[in-house]
Amino acid sequence: MTRALRRPAALTAVRIPKRLTTAVLLAGSLVALTGCSDNGPEASPSRPGTSPSASASASPRSTVDPEQAAVLAAYTQSWQAQTEAYAKASSAGTGLRKTTTLQALGLVEQDLETMRKAGQVTTGKPVIHPSAPKVTGGDIPKATLTDCVDTSHWTLIDKATKKKVPLPSTRLIRYVSTAQLQKWGTKWMVTELTAQKQTC
Repeated sequence: MTRALRRPAALTAVRIPKRLTTAVLLAGSLVALTGCSDNGPEASPSRPGTSPSASASASPRSTVDPEQAAVLAAYTQSWQAQTEAYAKASSAGTGLRKTTTLQALGLVEQDLETMRKAGQVTTGKPVIHPSAPKVTGGDIPKATLTDCVDTSHWTLIDKATKKKVPLPSTRLIRYVSTAQLQKWGTKWMVTELTAQKQTC
């Protein structure tokens, strides 16, 4: 997703996102990043993470200042909203508009439309491990952070049959992702989420 928020690369099955490097289902196309990976479908996280559906505060550490904590909360809320959207192939009632910019939302909506046409949704949740964000000031404050996204338990299925959709065995189950956020007024918004072709 170098071009805004895209479905997490690892759920991509409908198509391999050219901008997946935009990541989110999934926000990239459910076949996730393909390439060299020693992570099998049963890969498990090597360290605890945060479920995007967990509380928005993402339990920021005491070493994180208030602004960094706000960025982490916005980032976690964005993942939660996206996870909910991909679970039903619709952003209705998910709060995505409260966490992502219109450009980023547009990319997610494209993915959701593709999923609806294919009759696919997701089950389970990705686990995220965001690092402390780097915040910079200015007329529009900005923040960047790196994450290790684990999609081991985030599955793309056929909505009617409830069966798993076959995905490339070479896809990355756990991958590095970078996020860009901007502060609009008093609120942090995710403007770009990019899945890297790199395992973590």
